[in-house]
Amino acid sequence: MPTYDEALTLFHEWTQSDSLRRHAYAVEAAMEHYANLLDQDVALWRITGLLHDLDYERHPTRDKHPFVGVALLKSLGYPAEVTDAILGHAAYSGTPRMSLMAKALFACDELAGFITAVAYVRPTKMTGMKVKSVRKKLKDKAFAAAVSREEILQGAEEFGVELSTHIANVITGMQLRAARLQLQ
Repeated sequence: MPTYDEALTLFHEWTQSDSLRRHAYAVEAAMEHYANLLDQDVALWRITGLLHDLDYERHPTRDKHPFVGVALLKSLGYPAEVTDAILGHAAYSGTPRMSLMAKALFACDELAGFITAVAYVRPTKMTGMKVKSVRKKLKDKAFAAAVSREEILQGAEEFGVELSTHIANVITGMQLRAARLQLQ
């Protein structure tokens, strides 16, 4: 299994866009927080969150993403637990989310993106963000319209975490890494 530093180097080679990098860091932060909460392998969960959209910048189409990235990761010795979770984060891939980590990745992906959007419109960014304000924005279909509310709800349900608790956990994880996310 490659190290976190090796995964980060690979990620930076494949991903140049600041916004896509920040998204991956946000998902990584949420995954790290959940790994700590659930007594899981923190490094493994962080790497999975970081690399989930590895190939998206180069291959943003459904026929290529995340398949190209997963093939690369397999060739580099990443375990099936990581590659299966990354395949499963794309609902259209047909890969079932069997492991706790795969369910966490799917649950955190869209929600981390949505919380980032909420942070951008707040003067204090992540500081003081409340679940209530995120839930209010979720009801506004025009706000961050590209984010799938259905996948956010499905992710929390599959992961077995009540939505408000899930939102609170992702907020906390992102707040712990707000400087890296440029959301202070």
